[in-house]
Amino acid sequence: MTDGMPEMTSLERTALYKSLGNPLRRRILEYLGRHGEANSTVLARELGESSGTTSYHLRKLAEQRLIEEIPEKSGGRERWWRSLPFNHTTPDPAAMPPEEYAAAAQVARIKIELDTALYHRAYQEYRGPEGWAQIQRHGTWMTRDELLGFMREYHALLARYGHPREEAPDGARPVSMRFYAVPEPVGEWNGEPTGP
Repeated sequence: MTDGMPEMTSLERTALYKSLGNPLRRRILEYLGRHGEANSTVLARELGESSGTTSYHLRKLAEQRLIEEIPEKSGGRERWWRSLPFNHTTPDPAAMPPEEYAAAAQVARIKIELDTALYHRAYQEYRGPEGWAQIQRHGTWMTRDELLGFMREYHALLARYGHPREEAPDGARPVSMRFYAVPEPVGEWNGEPTGP
């Protein structure tokens, strides 16, 4: 489900996953995430595409409420865009129709590649427990209800300490964070080290 939007249908999720799996649309979203706003001409120059191509993909991203036009900056044929807050939890893959599953699997492969690169960067940039790059690895025992409660608390912590770009205080930097929880097979876990 996305923030502030009703539950998506399988067709809507499939279209979303296909957009997120499109290399140019991902690059547009990444650019808007880093720079805040852009028009098709700026994106064409920065991404090495034609303005017609970037304009088409901007409209498609807007249809899915991933970005929106900035009315106060837009005029005539020149339209400026900014990204929208977005949160989506993928449903159980076993319940997906084949086309949705294939689109979601493609996005997952892209995310794994990006997350692997971030993991390597975190190790390379780690400068101790007071630095910008932080790495934590833990293992513990939990019930499923406790794990889901932990996830709710994790989201609450992100909301408490994080800021939207336009509200970030001086000195704030964009920070990429990832969280995974995977149950170990029963009887095979000996504990995980903490820290980097």
